Order: sequence, then C-alpha cells, then structure tokens
Amino acid sequence: MIELKDLSYVRLGASNLEEAGSFATKCLGLQVGEQSGKALYLRSDDRAHTLCYFEGDPTDQTVGFEVEDESKLNAAAATLDQLGHPVHAGTPTECALRKVKAFIGFKDPTGNQIELAVRPERSGKRYFASRDAGITGFSHVGLSTTNPARDEQFWTQVCNARVSDRIGDIALMRVNAIHHTIALAPGRSPGIHHVNHQVESNDDVLRSYYHLSGQRVPIVFGPGRHPTSGARFLYFKGPDGMVFEYSVGVDEIEDEATHRPRQFGFEPSSLCMWGSRSAGVLPPNS
Repeated sequence: MIELKDLSYVRLGASNLEEAGSFATKCLGLQVGEQSGKALYLRSDDRAHTLCYFEGDPTDQTVGFEVEDESKLNAAAATLDQLGHPVHAGTPTECALRKVKAFIGFKDPTGNQIELAVRPERSGKRYFASRDAGITGFSHVGLSTTNPARDEQFWTQVCNARVSDRIGDIALMRVNAIHHTIALAPGRSPGIHHVNHQVESNDDVLRSYYHLSGQRVPIVFGPGRHPTSGARFLYFKGPDGMVFEYSVGVDEIEDEATHRPRQFGFEPSSLCMWGSRSAGVLPPNS
C-alpha cells in the first residue's frame, strides 16, 4: 500500500500569471515565496510553497502528496507500474521546480495528475500573509472523478486514504487525523475541483466574505457550515475558473479503530446545515 503522509502542493497552469499572482496575494491572502521565470511560488504555512502558479494551460493541474522517504517512493512506483499506471520519475530540473528531493508523477483512474514527493522544502522564514486572511495552512483538495466507486477503491486500497464520510457515493477521505484530505467530486473530465485553506476563526471566514465581495470575486457557496466535517466555509472563484475554499473548525478523527463513515444523502442539507445554496458550483464534499 502506498503511504501518503500529507498533502504537499498544487501546481496550476495560468493563462495570465500576473493576474493569478495578484489574486493570490490581494484576494486569497498567500505570501510570495519566490518568483522564478514563468513560475510563482506561494506560501500558506512554514513550507517553501504549497501553491505554484506557472505560465501555461489552465487545464494543466497537479496535486502533490508527500511520502516518507525514497524507499517508499520507489515502492510506490513499483506498485503503480504493476497496476498499469505509467510512472514518470522527476528529473533533477523538475525536482528543483517543485522544491523537493525526488518525486514521481502518474495519473489516477480518472486521469488527474498526481505526484508523490520526498522531502519538500521548508522555509526558514515565518509565514507572513500578504493580507490578513487568517490562513493557517493548506488543508485539502477536491478531485474530479468520472467514477466515484472506482476512484474511492484506488485511493483506499492502493493508497492509505480512509473514508471519513460519504455524501451519496462521494467519499471524503483522510490520510491523517484531519477529517479529509481528498474529496471526490463527480465530473466529466479530470481536474482539481477546489483548493482549500484553513483559517483561524469564524470571523476570518466572514471578513473574507466581505473583502472578496468588495473585490468583486465571485462567491459560489457560503458562508455556511458542512454537516460532515463541521467546518464553517466559504467557496469563491479565482483565475481561470479555479474554486478556492476557506474553512475553519474541521473535525479530526480521534479513534481510527472505532470510526465508521456516516452516510449523507446527496441533497442541499448534506452540504450546508445553515441552508446556503451554491451558485453555479455544487461542491459535493467537505
């Protein structure tokens, strides 16, 4: 089994890198770690980066997970190859672009671009946000799935993800104690459904609602509260249509041995217990 340690980074192609950088700092509230050529590295915690915007096709999207060491990475590559998932070993130049010691790339059953990385760089500098959004770190991603049952089987049987809850057939899966690291979202093609950052307080969620509204950033869902994870949330749309989420108060799974996933119906009240309705984007997760 492939042991995923944590979510590490997201790489997003940007049709306009300057616009993406302005959104990430002035609206989203991330810190520029480095700008190198046609790539912008953004921080949300003590890591060198958790989001990289690069000049390129907006459909070029990658999610990176950390694994323990190179022996685990090599074992993961062998497992994926045996299962028919072609693996690409990162070159020294590609590793430098991702600020990791080593990585492999492959596609999950839907076709999402996934990377497993060893020793992602930390920063010696304290994370300091470009605006006071209250961000405490990069927390989870929504991944599109063209077959929820098949993809749940991949993430839970090939990898070490565990289902925390389900909404309909959609799984919310964790790789550590946090309620979920991966949320499967039904779609017709591969891609990242949304990118989540945790914030410190309810006030941060509401402050951002007014700040983003004032900046004319489209709000697509919330403010609200998810009955699955308990998180208070806000979803909003960034450059090239990518959806971002702030949330606070997400549950942790305290006892792995006794936890049993709950089943929620696929209906609005399963997505928000306060009654918020999505505007054009229906996140079947969190």
